Amino acid sequence: MLAEPKCFTRNCVHFEGVKSDSEEDESGQRCVCAAFPDGIPDEIAYGDNLHLTPFPGDNGITFKAGDATANPA
Repeated sequence: MLAEPKCFTRNCVHFEGVKSDSEEDESGQRCVCAAFPDGIPDEIAYGDNLHLTPFPGDNGITFKAGDATANPA
């Protein structure tokens, strides 16, 4: 199981969840969002980059706060 990504705890409206390449192997799991449909870079998902400014490969999409009651931290 992946650690809880900061995109989820910060309640980004673009966060889409965890995708898995295989049901048997957790190593193929990755967090995805509208900005990074192939996998959110670790420095954004788990690091200190809050993705408030453009990041290479983000398709012009940056962090946007959602309804705080939808995904409470």
